[in-house]
Amino acid sequence: MQRITDPTRQQAIPVRIALAQINSTVGDLEGNTSKIIDFIDRAVEKAADIILFPELAVSGYPPEDLLLRPRFIRENQSCLHRIAAHTHGPLVVVGFVDSDSDVYNAAGMLHEGQIAGIYHKVYLPNYGVFDENRYFRAGHRCPVFDFGGIGIGVTICEDIWHEGGPASFQAAHGAEIILNLSASPYHRGKGDSRRQMLATRARDNVSVFAMCNLVGGQDELVFDGDSIIVDEQGSVLASAQLFGEDLVVADVQVESVFRARLHDPRWRKYETFVVGEALDRTEIPLAPTTLGEDKPPVQSCARRSTIDTCEEVFRALVLGTADYVRKNGFHQVVIGLSGGIDSALVACIACDALGAENVTGVCMPSRFTVPQSIDNAHAMADNLGIRLITIPIEPAYTAFLNMLSASFEGTGADSTEENLQARIRGTILMSFSNKFRWLVLTTGNKSEMATGYTTLYGDMAGGFAVLKDVPKTLVYELTRFRNAMGATCVVPQAVISRPPSAELRENQKDSDSLPPYEVLDPILKLYVEDDRSVAQIIALGHDAEIVERTARLVDRSEYKRRQAPPGVKITARAFGRDRRLPITNRFYG
Repeated sequence: MQRITDPTRQQAIPVRIALAQINSTVGDLEGNTSKIIDFIDRAVEKAADIILFPELAVSGYPPEDLLLRPRFIRENQSCLHRIAAHTHGPLVVVGFVDSDSDVYNAAGMLHEGQIAGIYHKVYLPNYGVFDENRYFRAGHRCPVFDFGGIGIGVTICEDIWHEGGPASFQAAHGAEIILNLSASPYHRGKGDSRRQMLATRARDNVSVFAMCNLVGGQDELVFDGDSIIVDEQGSVLASAQLFGEDLVVADVQVESVFRARLHDPRWRKYETFVVGEALDRTEIPLAPTTLGEDKPPVQSCARRSTIDTCEEVFRALVLGTADYVRKNGFHQVVIGLSGGIDSALVACIACDALGAENVTGVCMPSRFTVPQSIDNAHAMADNLGIRLITIPIEPAYTAFLNMLSASFEGTGADSTEENLQARIRGTILMSFSNKFRWLVLTTGNKSEMATGYTTLYGDMAGGFAVLKDVPKTLVYELTRFRNAMGATCVVPQAVISRPPSAELRENQKDSDSLPPYEVLDPILKLYVEDDRSVAQIIALGHDAEIVERTARLVDRSEYKRRQAPPGVKITARAFGRDRRLPITNRFYG
């Protein structure tokens, strides 16, 4: 099989690529199919030659154990055929679940009403949040599609992260344009590293690279979009917006790829490549009304510039919260508004995600609640324009103490009485959820979740943990960022400046039970996210007693985290899908 070397190829004709960055919902085959067809129509209006969708756009990503249901796979394939029937003119590349004797993460090449070809993902990630080896068989072919004399390579997400992987193989055998369907989840800094990787791949393979990434929230994952087209020099030709659906169209010059390869001596070595069954050449007949026709000009859009980390994280939290609430059939949320900074930030995120009219705060003071906390809760509700319900918990707390007094006789007050207050509050919030179908948003942060400074069936009770992966120090940064977004500060300075307290006993402060957060959070990052040992963290200059105590708190609290609601992942290593340690465990340090 030979590389594409036909001198009559349409090198000088620009190819118009459309990136259809959509927000798919896992399992919503009908809704996803309708959205895909709508974006095809929109791209056709812009005279696109190639329309690229994200990874598993038909099924949603990740479908997890839905892939163990044959009917789900069959119906997803049926949807692909419906989409194919809608294609006339452009080449449409859509992610779906393919099957023969096994199941594949696949890309369908759709053209002129037919499925013209299929690519199976070669590299199946099985680390962090990924578990694709559980469900899929790896592909073993790297086809090059001849689209009107232009070589097209197709890859899926992880394939492109491997140097010398399928994209390099395809480029070496005639592909001038590499298309990549992605579902690359967000964490802080991921976008920059992804862009750098794509630019490197484009330069190394002297090819145009177009990556269409999924956008939206799916359980704990957030997909940031940021789809991109880069030329053979690694320069950005066009990019889609962050954290929102988008349709981006750009013209790419294949002739520039041809010229660059003429001046690159590496390409004269490619005849030595052994081409066996691993390469499949598929020709896609060109419709006469697309490639080469006169098209109205498009303005290439490179929307993304470097943005502040706080803005990036805040937008991820808003999108993740909005999609979790709406995709699960809820319309309104309820938050325990304590007057502290965590609940204040969650209220801000909820209002930005869902609208203030869909957010209710509940203030539940006890005998230990200081007046400033109540004032802060009312100020937050007024500033955001949300409804605030005040329900003092003292009658319930007194009743419980009386009920338990005989059984607890002869014992002193301890965390039992403290946690009882948190559990009463959790019961009240869940009662509102049951009565009015409001989803409870919990307010605990990653520092608290890590150390177990939280109450099972109390402040952990709820449907979605917005700040589950947000360290306390970042909570402060995000709050200041949110205040800077408007003309006036939404979160009162009194909320930000006061020492954090659970207010479960007289004059309680978080620092009574935990190291200061500015000391604690760097240790937690090293121990939880970087998997550094206690000895290694101490060697980096951290106080030995604090490190050892922190590690013990983290290890002893795994049973609590297993029972926590899902929450938005914003770091490289979140509790839950990323970090899976046994609850029963005697290994320390």
